[in-house]
Amino acid sequence: MEFLRNTWYAALWAQDLEPRQLLARKFLDEPVVLYRKPDGAVAALRDVCPHRHAPLHLGTVRDDGSLQCGYHGLVFDATGACVRNPHGSGRIPPQACTRSYPVVEKHSLIWIWMGDREADPSLIPDFSMLDEDSGYQISRRDWLLMEANYELITDNLLDLSHTAFLHVGILGSEETIKADLSMEQEGDQLKVNRLVSNCPVPGFFDMMYKRNEQMVDLWADMRWDPPGCMINDTGVTDPGAPRTQGTGIYGTHFLTPETDRTTYYLFAAARQNPISWGEPLDTEIQEKVADLRRYAFEHQDQVMIRGQQRVMDELPPDEQPVLLEIDTGPTRYRRILSKLMRAERTAAAAE
Repeated sequence: MEFLRNTWYAALWAQDLEPRQLLARKFLDEPVVLYRKPDGAVAALRDVCPHRHAPLHLGTVRDDGSLQCGYHGLVFDATGACVRNPHGSGRIPPQACTRSYPVVEKHSLIWIWMGDREADPSLIPDFSMLDEDSGYQISRRDWLLMEANYELITDNLLDLSHTAFLHVGILGSEETIKADLSMEQEGDQLKVNRLVSNCPVPGFFDMMYKRNEQMVDLWADMRWDPPGCMINDTGVTDPGAPRTQGTGIYGTHFLTPETDRTTYYLFAAARQNPISWGEPLDTEIQEKVADLRRYAFEHQDQVMIRGQQRVMDELPPDEQPVLLEIDTGPTRYRRILSKLMRAERTAAAAE
């Protein structure tokens, strides 16, 4: 499968990489080892020793921040250059190197650049609500490895009409099926906005709002930044009241392909306008927000999308899905993504 490469992908939550830890991952079908040097800086190398192709993640991080292969002891610095051969004369063959990948730690995530063009950290989308000093209450920073192509998961997130069926009782109901839809595009960024007026409050939002099962206006505005970073500005307020009088979350979603059929799905939520009920209820609600989101993604979305992937893999290649009015968001983002990949192919061919 073709992937967009000259862009930033969320590799993992920064909290999940300890000093001197060697963590094996595969991104865009490429084996990568990530590690922290003793000073805390993050490095990423192709997880292949050039000597006999042993996985470098089975080695060790040295005191100077270099990585030593666990098989024959060749040592590589953070640029991927071999800096020590402990055998024989110690000569280092010119081919004794491995690829390094630019990495940046920002917004409580470690981002990786898989392309061959210069990596520009300013291109990382704004997820500052996840910063430790943002002032927001942040839910558990969580992740799944989903058995489906990342584009199918993106389709799911950019068409939230499914919440009335797949997440009934939690995020939607029969009364939230019909909504006012709008779409905005600024450059390559896409926003799909959904508003349901005067509907029964879904359970997830009732837990955070008035806890009285009354009628509300429900909004869900999803921002997509290519290739797979999303924020869902979603919440409820009294019918006709401004959003600032309600409550909700900024639900963040990061999709990074492992392969063409598996995807790292990282997620967290920043509470907006949280209502305090006092302890221990406030802490219980905060934990429940994280638990319900993981349940919805792991036991509802994943099950459906994995099944969808299996069916699609068995269908003839020319059998295309029927499109409905609710598919405007997925259709538009795929068009943008295709344009970016075409541009990347054209630039590569011109070099």
